[in-house]
Amino acid sequence: MFISLFGAVESGVIYAIMALGVYLSFRVLDFPDLTVDGSFVTGAAVGAISITNGAPPILATLLALLAGFLTGSITGILNTKGKINPLLSGILMMIALYSINLRILGRPTLSLIRESTLFKNLEPIWDATGIDQAINGFIGLMGVERFPDTWVVLIFMIIVTVLIKFLTDYFLKTEVGLALRATGDNERMIRSLSANTDTLTIAGLGISNGLVALSGALVAQYGGFADVNMGIGMIVIGLASVIIGEALFGTKNIARTTLAVIGGAIVYRIVVTLALRVDFLKTGDMKLITALLVIVALIAPKIITASKENRRRQRKKIALNKKTEEV
Repeated sequence: MFISLFGAVESGVIYAIMALGVYLSFRVLDFPDLTVDGSFVTGAAVGAISITNGAPPILATLLALLAGFLTGSITGILNTKGKINPLLSGILMMIALYSINLRILGRPTLSLIRESTLFKNLEPIWDATGIDQAINGFIGLMGVERFPDTWVVLIFMIIVTVLIKFLTDYFLKTEVGLALRATGDNERMIRSLSANTDTLTIAGLGISNGLVALSGALVAQYGGFADVNMGIGMIVIGLASVIIGEALFGTKNIARTTLAVIGGAIVYRIVVTLALRVDFLKTGDMKLITALLVIVALIAPKIITASKENRRRQRKKIALNKKTEEV
């Protein structure tokens, strides 16, 4: 059980970067961007093909980030300059990216098992620190018998994801970030203040898909392969992470919301992992589980709010009746 939960948290932290990208497009810009399913694979494909051609893993990962930014920007251009419906812009780009990603990979699946990846390069340095032995020894005192092969991926990705979270928080509080948030809230109003909403939308979608592609590149290096179909349903997973996080942890301010998105991505992976351990559920049921999670996350807060409102009305009614009786 511990190993399964560890794997869920480990992958959840990597996918949290993708969820932050989805948060920027869907929540901040209020743009239903379906490019995500394609840009996730673009990041994986660019990162994988760069590594297999001898590029350093860190450079390959940054190239994937740039490729994602370009795909998101094109979606923004189709919408703002081409006057194409936001939803249709994302769909068209997603469809186009399938062929583009296949061209980049040169085949449906590209293995990275024998290649030098970002995580593999970190392992020798990490092993020399002896941190794995210290953590496993501490956990062993709690009765855990099986330990992860290494903690380097989890700890490194926590640092990277938290860094991206803080950079996102800082960006959204800058003048450009505030204009971006205002564009999502009320585009006409911000345009009346002489802000270039087209440029803001293009930049916002570029940053969003850049984060998605970055996550795709890291997932490819983590899993040891890049596949042209690995992005199918990624937008649903991203939305599930955002919705679950907001429902569980709240959205009081930007810093709390971005933290909630990261938490939502981890919780989503944990719930899916636990659900797949149930005997009658299979791996193929993952999409169904995701859909049910999103439905529960959307409906539960409304039911809770309605219940609280009913109780408040009942208390008010009882207090009013008591006053009437006293009179």
